[in-house]
Amino acid sequence: MKIILFSILFLFGIGFAKAQSYAFIDSDYILKNIPEYIEAKEKLDKLSLKWTKEVEDRFAFIKTKRDNFNKEEVLLPNEEKEKRKSEIEKLDKETIELQTQYFGVNGDYFLKRQEFIQPIQDRVFNAMKKIAKREGYAFVFDKSNQSNLVYAEKEYDISNTVLEEMGISKE
Repeated sequence: MKIILFSILFLFGIGFAKAQSYAFIDSDYILKNIPEYIEAKEKLDKLSLKWTKEVEDRFAFIKTKRDNFNKEEVLLPNEEKEKRKSEIEKLDKETIELQTQYFGVNGDYFLKRQEFIQPIQDRVFNAMKKIAKREGYAFVFDKSNQSNLVYAEKEYDISNTVLEEMGISKE
């Protein structure tokens, strides 16, 4: 009895799996073919470089101040030592706060990424969803972004169709 029940469930499962239709996209490929994405990424990269340089310059300045203090510390009166230590600690704290403001979890970089990149990703998602509904795909996988998609036939790649749906022609 258990064998018959197992066999029925197994056959039903295979039929259900075959009835499912699926496709995949390569979001990296799609995004690299969207001119607005390339421009947005360049803007974001420029901001990131500017902010990184600013933070690095501040840390270099603090290091110089700290090195100078360490060289002169033995010659300084206690009051001056405390003043300089306090000043270096304050600069260090301010620089770490600035770094967090730029690159923290909800920092400027994250916000600018949301502003520049998210609308484009939403357009890709909406185009992919429209195609999936139109073509009857139950699943659409993304082969980029560390996915677990190990193998896929090229015929199931709808990346170019997504670009076409977005009005972007592939040269």
